[in-house]
Amino acid sequence: MIRQERSKRWSQRLPPLALVLLMTGCSLFRGPPPETFELVGPSSVPTTSGTAAQILIPEPSALKTLDSERIVVATGPRLSYYPDAQWPDRMPKVYQAKAIEAFEKSKKAKAVGRPGEGLSIDYQLLTNIRSFEYRTDGAGGGFAHIEVTAKIMDDRNGRIVAVRTLTGDAAVHEDSAEGVVAGVDAALSQVLIELVRWTLGVI
Repeated sequence: MIRQERSKRWSQRLPPLALVLLMTGCSLFRGPPPETFELVGPSSVPTTSGTAAQILIPEPSALKTLDSERIVVATGPRLSYYPDAQWPDRMPKVYQAKAIEAFEKSKKAKAVGRPGEGLSIDYQLLTNIRSFEYRTDGAGGGFAHIEVTAKIMDDRNGRIVAVRTLTGDAAVHEDSAEGVVAGVDAALSQVLIELVRWTLGVI
């Protein structure tokens, strides 16, 4: 009872603004949420090879720095995040979704999907994302760089039938969130077109 009375007297002596900040957890000083940017990927994926196989694309692996919604900025060995901008989901999930879309746009694979979608799996496309970033010299110049390692695994016996490292680089013409996203999108399109052509050529 004595503790409650002391607490009440203490709160009565606080200025009104201090009480507001105490109750809201200083939320008045929080800025607006980051702006969210979507990646489009290639508009079409022309390829001569096709397959009747069903391909599973699990979520790629990536280091913790890349495994978030934040847009990575590399200045030499230093990694940071682009301010006030983000992807719509964790980057590996965004890549997974765009890879599936790229195979579907090729119209040369019988079925492609994620785990849990009921595929009769013939092959798995396992991916490790090594780089997915905006590389800048710190003076307003830079380019988007993506590097992934892909492995095609025969789901019937677990054997890796092919491995390839794919890279994409695209100029960033404007040091803004829109400019960086446009560059990353162009680099991603390069990687996905090469990924689809290579995979369908192997299986």
